[in-house]
Amino acid sequence: MDLNDIAKEIAQCRKCGLHQGRTQTVPGEGNPRAEVMFIGEGPGEKEDLQGRPFVGAAGKYLSQLLEMIGWKRADVFIANVVKCRPPKNRDPLPEEVETCTTNYLFRQIAVIKPAVIVTLGRHSLNRFVPDRIISRDHGKPFRVKGQVYYPIYHPAAALYRGALRADIESDFRKLPQVIAKAKLKPKKLPEASALDNLNKSAKIDSSRQQRLLT
Repeated sequence: MDLNDIAKEIAQCRKCGLHQGRTQTVPGEGNPRAEVMFIGEGPGEKEDLQGRPFVGAAGKYLSQLLEMIGWKRADVFIANVVKCRPPKNRDPLPEEVETCTTNYLFRQIAVIKPAVIVTLGRHSLNRFVPDRIISRDHGKPFRVKGQVYYPIYHPAAALYRGALRADIESDFRKLPQVIAKAKLKPKKLPEASALDNLNKSAKIDSSRQQRLLT
């Protein structure tokens, strides 16, 4: 089983209601041996028409971000949590996410075996680690069951909230170092449980400081 076989299955998929309104499926594209896999939320209008991920305005910005660190789209693999466009670009429903990821996305990950999975936006992040908050955890790599995840704001967020552009670009610049640590020093990255403890400690410290100030 390879990525082409999975893409053929996706093209014939009728497992959830999203297939009813699609023009094309969007299985993903890029290097089948990529060290980094970018996973967004779902296809938009242009992606639905072309059958390719991230080809609209957000995709153009993603390409610029990759070029900023000396990469090309062909160096990575780009996919989405769901493979068909949700109607009117609404958020994918939990059952749609579950169906698409368990049947296709997780299998793609197993084939590619990326050193790092970059989750783009909260929907992608929460599919893999439900207790994460993108505004708090972006730019912080962590490991879950041996897989390294690196949350970043979705590129579309910068198009609507220009203030996020600096955060996104800063997080992208860290990517080469994140990959190096993921490959050479796996124990240097905290497990998700360790990160939870750090976040809890930070909340406790913040609460103590507030009490002292009042």
